[in-house]
Amino acid sequence: MLHVLVHLHGRKGVASSEEIAGMLDTNPVLVRRMMAGLRTAGYVSSTAGRSGGWMLTADPEQITVLDVYQALEEPVIFAIGSSVDHPGCAAERAITGALDVALAQAAGTLLREFGAMRLSSFLPAPEE
Repeated sequence: MLHVLVHLHGRKGVASSEEIAGMLDTNPVLVRRMMAGLRTAGYVSSTAGRSGGWMLTADPEQITVLDVYQALEEPVIFAIGSSVDHPGCAAERAITGALDVALAQAAGTLLREFGAMRLSSFLPAPEE
């Protein structure tokens, strides 16, 4: 979605869900679902109809990566994680506990970094 927001910045007019879906190689329905969270957060607006679409309405300097992550309902950060295949196994419990702590610490660090990164830092330099 950061990619989408960067493309929406400074765009004349709106980008349709179909256009955005093509940009991301995904389905327009999925785009609308994700963009709805950004709209609720006040970062984009939408217009309905044949010539409708999405536009960035917030200042990129005021939007952090953390803001976008939260607007998208905090998707899973890591695709890895511990499993509980054998809850009675002491070794599995020890490993799972250690991995859970490490992943939580890593997630905390990543989210702090997200909070320090502004959408404006991804914008291309103005042409002279």
